[in-house]
Amino acid sequence: MPTHAGSSGCGSVCPAPNMPDLPACFGAMSARMRLTLLGAFGVLAGLGQAPLDIWPATIIGIAALMLAHQVAQTTRAAALQAWAFGAGYFALSLRWIVEPFLVDVARHGWMAPFAVTLMAAGAGLFWAVAAYGAARLAPRSALMLALGLVWAEATRSLILTGFPWALLGHIWVPTPIAQLVAFGGPHLLTLVTVLTGWGVVLVVTRRWGGAIVLVAVVTVGLWLRAGPAPAPVADAPIVRLAQPNAPQHLKWDPAYRDVFLQRLVSFTESGVIPDLVVWPETSVPTLLNFIENDLSLLANAARGAPLVFGIQRRDTEGRFYNSLIALNPEGEIAQIYDKRHLVPFGEYMPGGALARSMGLTGLADRMGSGFAPGRNAGLVDLPGIGGAVPLICYEGIFAEEIYRGPDRPRLLLLITNDAWFGQAAGPYQHLAQARLRAIEQGLPMVRVANTGVSAMIDGRGRIIAEIPLGIDGVIDAPLPAALPITPYARWGEWPFFLMLIFLTLGLYVVVRRNSD
Repeated sequence: MPTHAGSSGCGSVCPAPNMPDLPACFGAMSARMRLTLLGAFGVLAGLGQAPLDIWPATIIGIAALMLAHQVAQTTRAAALQAWAFGAGYFALSLRWIVEPFLVDVARHGWMAPFAVTLMAAGAGLFWAVAAYGAARLAPRSALMLALGLVWAEATRSLILTGFPWALLGHIWVPTPIAQLVAFGGPHLLTLVTVLTGWGVVLVVTRRWGGAIVLVAVVTVGLWLRAGPAPAPVADAPIVRLAQPNAPQHLKWDPAYRDVFLQRLVSFTESGVIPDLVVWPETSVPTLLNFIENDLSLLANAARGAPLVFGIQRRDTEGRFYNSLIALNPEGEIAQIYDKRHLVPFGEYMPGGALARSMGLTGLADRMGSGFAPGRNAGLVDLPGIGGAVPLICYEGIFAEEIYRGPDRPRLLLLITNDAWFGQAAGPYQHLAQARLRAIEQGLPMVRVANTGVSAMIDGRGRIIAEIPLGIDGVIDAPLPAALPITPYARWGEWPFFLMLIFLTLGLYVVVRRNSD
């Protein structure tokens, strides 16, 4: 292999002036340099997540990891490389995670740097295990690493209550490729991501079959283009989305309680009466048990329209819940939905009594003992509209937990308080996941956030109307039609995982047969 005088490191391995042998470049580096570079490529890959949405950066980063994997000398080296890459990726993608700790700096500010560091390092371990397993099953196979990363992301979405945030597949949300979730869910998008990265590896290493992979991805994207949203039908229900923009550090301040509540009341009682009014999570800053004085205020403002709002409540046994309340046209509490999937370290502390004995409480827990998970699954009936799937904040990121009962819902109804996430990446990433939930189910989503982004989303994931982040405002938007039930809504993730098992076992058999 020819070398060039005066060059060193990567430049010392270059079979042609304009086409370096990139796997050999990684192999020529010291272990420390390789890990540092892969950490940087991980940060590059994080640029694909909202709000930056530079999805080609993620593909390039994944391709670099695969190139390095092809020259890893041991399974341990392969695992460390993937961990360094993952740590860089999650450090950038999850940078918003410091924001909740800065709401009450005196109590929680010291934890902020530990939170992002531990989260990035911990999430990177999933990718390290994937690379280790891939290296054991098919040494130096970029394709096996690709499949391993899909398994890792799926596991991360489920284990320890799950955390499917910043999945590799989320980079496709602004593109037509996002429509694939209607067939196989979010992990199908992750598979497309890693296969696209693998296609780049094939092209870079002059195996032109990779061009077929890349052309296939482009073709699928062109085929799945959603196009502009259709005009609303004449009799579409009108939904009013009210966004008070209450900063988290002021939200529970008694001096501001009436300011934000009155802002919502003013939004609700103005203009033509809509068919539904929706307020965000914990928009009424009191317990439901003591709402008598406010209930008539809310009912009068709604003027006969159903009103959905968020509030906390306590049951007869002293348990607290984060709840969604539906008032009927008569101004009576018609239904109560209690949040079922709580935020660990936010709404409750893992470890329960032990954590409390150490003085540790959840960031969103104002009661001292954490929230209890709700048990009341099912739809919320909205008069004149139909059944709505209730979702409170964090619940909107779990595709596999969306209602799959006997009755087809009319819409997804998500209320949230994204003030915890600050004004940067977090709210936009949360919104991106909401768009995927709408596509998966083929249902419109009414998403109302305290500080934004509140939006009406149709069943193809298009934002029909929105209130931007960081302002108070109100919009009336027609509810888009529900689309025919999607394969994912009908069958869930089982078809995809059967396919993934088949691909993984098939590749293993082929590799072993070729090595004999």
